[in-house]
Amino acid sequence: MATAETAKSLASHLPILQIVIPLMAAPFIVLVGLRALAWWISMIIAIICVVISWMLLMDVIDGSLISYHIGGWAPPLGIEYRIDTANAFVLFIVTSIYAVTLPFAKSSIASEIPAKNHMLFYACLMLCFTGLLGVTITGDAFNVFVFLEISSLSTYVLVAQGAGRDKRALTASFDYLIMGTIGATFFVIGIGLLYMATGTLNMADMAERILPLEDNRTVRAAFAFIVVGMGLKLAIYPLHLWLPNAYTFAPSAVTVFLAATATKVAVYVMMRFLFTIFTPDFGFEVLTLKYVIMPFAILAMFAASIAAVFQWELKKLLAYSSIAQIGYMLLGISLLSLTGLSGAIIHLFNHAVTKGALFMAVGIFVYARGSSFLHDLKGLGRQMPLTSAAFVIAGLSLIGVPGTAGFISKWLLVQAALEQNLWWLALMIVASSLLAIVYVWKTIEILYLQKMADGIVIKKVPLPMLVSMWILVLACIYFGTDTDLTLSSARSAAQALSAGRLN
Repeated sequence: MATAETAKSLASHLPILQIVIPLMAAPFIVLVGLRALAWWISMIIAIICVVISWMLLMDVIDGSLISYHIGGWAPPLGIEYRIDTANAFVLFIVTSIYAVTLPFAKSSIASEIPAKNHMLFYACLMLCFTGLLGVTITGDAFNVFVFLEISSLSTYVLVAQGAGRDKRALTASFDYLIMGTIGATFFVIGIGLLYMATGTLNMADMAERILPLEDNRTVRAAFAFIVVGMGLKLAIYPLHLWLPNAYTFAPSAVTVFLAATATKVAVYVMMRFLFTIFTPDFGFEVLTLKYVIMPFAILAMFAASIAAVFQWELKKLLAYSSIAQIGYMLLGISLLSLTGLSGAIIHLFNHAVTKGALFMAVGIFVYARGSSFLHDLKGLGRQMPLTSAAFVIAGLSLIGVPGTAGFISKWLLVQAALEQNLWWLALMIVASSLLAIVYVWKTIEILYLQKMADGIVIKKVPLPMLVSMWILVLACIYFGTDTDLTLSSARSAAQALSAGRLN
């Protein structure tokens, strides 16, 4: 009886445990001071967090809501962790990617980062992970900023760790720091203006108090600051200039984690503010989405894809591809329909597994060949068949070929455009996807149809790196054929975000 009560009590504290456990583990890794234990501690914490996020998702997937009051103080005075299907789904994405990335990271960082920095690496990665979880789960607007800075500050250090392989990582980290700080400053100014207008920081309470304030200039200014601030964080075109170098020169494991999670969480925050606090009932939001966000999203889909076509460094090629994929997510949001929002949310998940698999493949090329430049990868299709095949399958998902995860989200976006008789937009979605064929095929041609130079030595790839990569590759196939979990979660999340305001 006591055991059942203890288990029930523990289950009621899952929201805070999702944050406290990794937050405490980060300094513990450093305090232990044993390099060999750093990875094991990280892996154990990752598994615990995946289990917690799964349990939370199953609790709210039917449309339920979990409200956890920190310290027993009820909102709006106290800080609330508020969980619905939308953020539970994002929590599951972040924890799953983190858990899959760690086995890959163990061998990858051994070849890219000096051994003396390994404990710092795992501690900073855990802090970044904690920050992303906190941003997602909190129901307090100022706490969004706090956790955003926890993840950002640790990310700057993680990107700079790539200086062991290429000193340009320091410049990339500094550029990211400057742009990230500007974005965070804009965001916190927006939060301050919202507090001035509503007198509360609790997001649910703020949403109620802001409804009659559409014509309030303070609220409109807050909206502008928040959109621009988060636009910098999620690399909306043309506020994306920090992203290509950050992804290119960061250690491969860092690139995998950031590409699959950081921008996705930023997109979620944008959705949370656009649909929960300001809502589509505000005319200025509708006009901004229609005449600002949508055009820039379409521009990103084409301009970033064209830029990717002309890249010869595979990491940078995929970085520009990520900017284009962010464009798809923002396009789904700007359509202001339940189908479009569902497409944007499911693309968060599908792009996470797809781009995670692609960057892992590139990381393995870096480990085995020592380079991610395409001219150094000639003929590796025969020498590294498992990695090359994984890149091809994930590349097909990136294009949106039927039978892969990428097809599902793009099909939903096309469907959302056609529902509004925007046939030209549906054609643009398809046309921009065709551009992905060009840069994916360029890589496949070099891997399989060109001859490797004589005397090239290929290092043997550790099994955990291959296993991590293939878990994500198989996920690309599985979630492209069985969409029950992802589609139901995305639709439920869209309904939770829109609160019935979208059709």
